[in-house]
Amino acid sequence: MIPVKMSEGGRVVIPAQIRKALNIKEGDVVLWELREGEARLTTREARIKRAQEIVRHYVAPGTSLVDELINERRAQAQSE
Repeated sequence: MIPVKMSEGGRVVIPAQIRKALNIKEGDVVLWELREGEARLTTREARIKRAQEIVRHYVAPGTSLVDELINERRAQAQSE
């Protein structure tokens, strides 16, 4: 736990130790999630990586979801 004091306007500074661990740089967008009375800070990159890891559990190695989607759309267009 790292205590941080809230300043005017509800601003808080993300401690350097956390910025470094999350690879957050000036100008980056961070995402806040409120769950069960706690706030969780993540980055877009971390969320994308997590989503990709979840999808990997359901997609066979070597499968291109993009190619599958394109093929489905082409088939759909031909049937119209």
